[in-house]
Amino acid sequence: MKEILYDWGGANVWLFHAINGLHTIWSDRFMLAGTLLAGHENFPVFLGFACLFAIGSLTGGDADRRTAPRWLFAISVFAIAFMLDGQMLQIVKPWLDFPRPLLALPQGSVHVFGKPEYHHSLPSGHASFAMLTVASFWPMLSPFFRKIGIFFVIWTGFSRIMLGAHFPADVLAGYLSAYLIVHVVRKVLHDSLARVDA
Repeated sequence: MKEILYDWGGANVWLFHAINGLHTIWSDRFMLAGTLLAGHENFPVFLGFACLFAIGSLTGGDADRRTAPRWLFAISVFAIAFMLDGQMLQIVKPWLDFPRPLLALPQGSVHVFGKPEYHHSLPSGHASFAMLTVASFWPMLSPFFRKIGIFFVIWTGFSRIMLGAHFPADVLAGYLSAYLIVHVVRKVLHDSLARVDA
């Protein structure tokens, strides 16, 4: 099963080498910035900005004020999904204990920039956080900010591969797990509020 779902018949390692080999000192620094921005420790920063947008909607006209409950809903989704995602990562990563590229591949074949990591590769926590953030606030984003959100998610995923920290399958698993968590949290909250209003 691992050969199909994770190794992809060798494509996971091949794709890792193809992306990991695309580096210069400037691209490494740019990718490191993407990784730093998508760290779970930045949750309070993203939450703070979301709260500022929500408060800003209260100071606008009637149309803006009507978005305030939607902002509160999105912030609630973000906070609850973040808590669940963190718990999931703390359980799944050590349980699976997949080796990172630096440990799984021959010595000297992996370009690493930043702190070397060896264990708990699946899923990527950084990719998970980037997807969780964008998916949580997606309904509130304008077309312009949705494009920025998509860029942020892709940038984070590529950064984890280019810096030698994760395989593509780890990044994809982080994306999918976070998206599913946000989807479930949003549905449960929506259904719960609908019952309250009924």
